[in-house]
Amino acid sequence: MSEPSFPWSGFVLAFVACIILATLGVDLIYVGLVLLVWVGSLYLVAARPPEAKAAPAGPAFTRDNMADLFEHSETPVVITERDRVIIANLSARTLLGSHIVGQDVRMALRQPEAIRLLARDSEGGAVVRGLNRRTDIWRINRKTLPGGLAVIEFVNKTAEADISRAHTDFVANASHELRTPLASIIGYVETLREDVESLEPIMADKFLGTIQREAKRLQDLVSDLMSLSRIEAEKHDLPSDTLDLTKLAERAASDAANGERSGLLDFESTGAFPVRGDQQQLEQLVRNLVDNGFKYGASDQPLAVRLHPQGENRVRLTVTDRGEGIAAEHIPHLTRRFYRTDPGRSRASGGTGLGLAIVKHIVERHRGRLDIDSTLGEGTRVTVVLPLEKDDTAE
Repeated sequence: MSEPSFPWSGFVLAFVACIILATLGVDLIYVGLVLLVWVGSLYLVAARPPEAKAAPAGPAFTRDNMADLFEHSETPVVITERDRVIIANLSARTLLGSHIVGQDVRMALRQPEAIRLLARDSEGGAVVRGLNRRTDIWRINRKTLPGGLAVIEFVNKTAEADISRAHTDFVANASHELRTPLASIIGYVETLREDVESLEPIMADKFLGTIQREAKRLQDLVSDLMSLSRIEAEKHDLPSDTLDLTKLAERAASDAANGERSGLLDFESTGAFPVRGDQQQLEQLVRNLVDNGFKYGASDQPLAVRLHPQGENRVRLTVTDRGEGIAAEHIPHLTRRFYRTDPGRSRASGGTGLGLAIVKHIVERHRGRLDIDSTLGEGTRVTVVLPLEKDDTAE
């Protein structure tokens, strides 16, 4: 702290005032007393330490304030005092249980990675698996505060890991599906080029037929991958066009049942059903369902396609085949990309393994519902329920 400075300007003023008093005839004793008192008061004022400015008053930051601050955060947050939990917000209590308040945080977590982080008594992070469920992945971040306090944040990384794993699986499956027809095409082409002179015409024609079939399969696979990518990119955009689902479904079903299968198509609709939809995607939905029905249904049995109302605001499309049926354990996985109950049969029939995945995403974009029911030895029924477009002009 700096030493107080003497107020020389005040001293000069006092001395001048005393000279004036003396010239006015005031007794010098009184003049001296005035000068002494004046100079003494100036010295006392100069020697007094300056008063500290009072800090502006504000609300005290208490534990209750801290609890209120984090209580409704979607991210689980725990505040500890010397490793004992003093505050846990609603998300943290849901994740770890209400009993953690008052516990040693290391006992509450019971995770080696987390305990190592907390044992260092420093800031940092750690990845923990199985904190709540066996497949969960959480990142724990720790921030120290004065007074032995620490804020521990739990960030759920499970969805991020699932997306990354699904992406990896999709790339691996797509690569495998693309590589298989390519390997077949390359192998037959190499054989034709090596034995072009000695190969019999019948055998050469057979090889060329296989090349054509595999090339067509490759083309269909690329087309389905592009369709799936486009549908996923638009899945949050509700279509704006109003379509007659009856006419659309009848036309698309006939296209899928072209040739010798057209006589087995049994189409029935009880009226016109206006829906808000994307014409190309809804036609693809019907074609995929009808094509699957013919591929996996009995070859001599009809395929039933029905359009009926469901309540006042929805329409129900069902495609029913009379085939071998599907085992119950396969049904929840049928809409996964490249999932096949019988891979050999699916590839032999020209399937890409993406048909029902495309159907599922089209239904989701149109705010509908997809159900699959099957009974072994009897057949499979696929049901799509879509909302009807209301007529705003109707009274």
